[in-house]
Amino acid sequence: MRQSRRSFLSATLSVTAAAALGQGITPHRGATLPRGKRSGIPYGAAFVDTARGAGIANPVWYGSSESKKYVVESVGCGCAFLDYDNDGWIDILVLGGSSFSTPEPGITNRLYRNNRDGTFRDVTLEAGLTKKGWACGVCVGDYNNDGFDDIFLSYWGQNVLYRNNGNGTFSDVTRDAGLLNVANRYGAGCTFLDYNRDGNLDLFVSNYAVVEEGKTPLPGDKPYCYFMNMPVNCGPRGLPFGRHSLYRNNGNGTFTDVSEASGISKARNNYGLTVVAADFDDDGWQDIYVACDSSPALLFMNQHDGTFSEEGAIRGVAYSNDGQEQAGMGVAVGDYDGDGRLDILKTNFAEDLPVLYRNLGGASFEDATRASGLAVDNRFVCWGTGLEDFDNDGWQDIAIATGHVYPELERRYPDAPYKSPLLLYRNLGQGHFEELFDEAGSAILKPHSSRGVAFGDFDNDGDIDMLVVNLGEPPSLFRNDVASKNHWIKIRAEGTVSNRSGIGARIEVAAGGRKQVKEVLSQSSFVSCNDFRQHFGLGNAAVADITIRWPDGKRQTIAGLQADRLYTIKETVGIVANRGWK
Repeated sequence: MRQSRRSFLSATLSVTAAAALGQGITPHRGATLPRGKRSGIPYGAAFVDTARGAGIANPVWYGSSESKKYVVESVGCGCAFLDYDNDGWIDILVLGGSSFSTPEPGITNRLYRNNRDGTFRDVTLEAGLTKKGWACGVCVGDYNNDGFDDIFLSYWGQNVLYRNNGNGTFSDVTRDAGLLNVANRYGAGCTFLDYNRDGNLDLFVSNYAVVEEGKTPLPGDKPYCYFMNMPVNCGPRGLPFGRHSLYRNNGNGTFTDVSEASGISKARNNYGLTVVAADFDDDGWQDIYVACDSSPALLFMNQHDGTFSEEGAIRGVAYSNDGQEQAGMGVAVGDYDGDGRLDILKTNFAEDLPVLYRNLGGASFEDATRASGLAVDNRFVCWGTGLEDFDNDGWQDIAIATGHVYPELERRYPDAPYKSPLLLYRNLGQGHFEELFDEAGSAILKPHSSRGVAFGDFDNDGDIDMLVVNLGEPPSLFRNDVASKNHWIKIRAEGTVSNRSGIGARIEVAAGGRKQVKEVLSQSSFVSCNDFRQHFGLGNAAVADITIRWPDGKRQTIAGLQADRLYTIKETVGIVANRGWK
């Protein structure tokens, strides 16, 4: 008999915070609140996993599924929705890793080209994305402003910058661009951003921890190499911290390391993972937020002079509401309560809660996890996440991918499964969420050990789909079938004075007496990249007014746009023809 989503999510795990003391993951526990009365409102979106039929069949190779020797195998990797060939249809990049115990696979990362009929073709070899190893994070952006989005991948080892040649192929330009590390590092999160507003995309990379094969302790070797009295891979606590990096784009295809000069290198005691660059204080300059594992999260505030000030603690986004460190993994940024400010959702380890930071204005935040209705589930290790309007009602919902890091644990503790389901919370408006069970379809019930998630509209039908990385299995490609008659609008921001990708552009949509705000991000979720076309559900509204604040601070407003369409808006020009939209 198949277990229902409700019964699966209502089970109680036996993992306790006390049992975690002394091990490599922070033992913080977030107490849950009872689930309230169900709203009974039908949900207008449903998901179907189309990966197999779409041709996304290659498993994500990332160490053993039986045990993990090093923390590298547990962290996993991200994915991306991107339009690498500029045909107006979103393609797919899925990262992968390697193995310490079996022969390395021939190809680790996979690029799939959209066939425009719901299926994809593997073009990895012909595109030249053949670097092997332990890829972790991906960020996308047109760093040389030639009109084609480039790809940066972080690795345990050497990161790589792939320049898009504009003909379906990529070239590894890491060395020529000045981005080759002197020694191997554990690159995790990354993001393109224009921190100095010169029109060129700069690059931030978070580095997780120092892990060296043959030198880093093995499971059970040290006190921080246990979990629930079981020997497991060591870390991150107990391992040396990584050092984060900021690279300034010189405008000639090369970058200069400005980590010291910018103040980024002053943050030394954090295990950095997902990175998001966004303007949290609404002053026209991009800031940087870093989710950190088992250490305080970081918020680098842009000082407008090429430097940053780390202010996570004083602005309320570094710790839990009881002042404790958390094991942060993924990050979503959006305006969940419709007040025009960018809020932050951070996912955490099992026994803890995802934390929702509400922006009170000026990048001052309060913990709204309990007030919002999210404090109902703390049993899973949570990773990739998004604030996206799946049912087009004008309110951003929440999706969270889950999956444990220790496959060994389940054999002794069956209530701590290595594989677990995707979590979905509908936004009821007025700042409150409701956890969904079977309402969004049975596809998201199937358990996996998931990591990165990318959000976007791969079939160009006007709703938000999901691509999910599953370790040891093929990815899930969740097609969203919206049954409601709610309207929507999509905006593709194309820079001219600003960077061509429009990264950092803030888009405001006014419709039906409400306003919604989003920014174009190079990375979010868990070390992943979303569709650059910004999607807004409009509910019953059939007309919308659009305002874009470009990364250089200038504003552009276009009124009276009809709903249910994609609009490409070019900086200083206005609406231009879309590429490939049916």
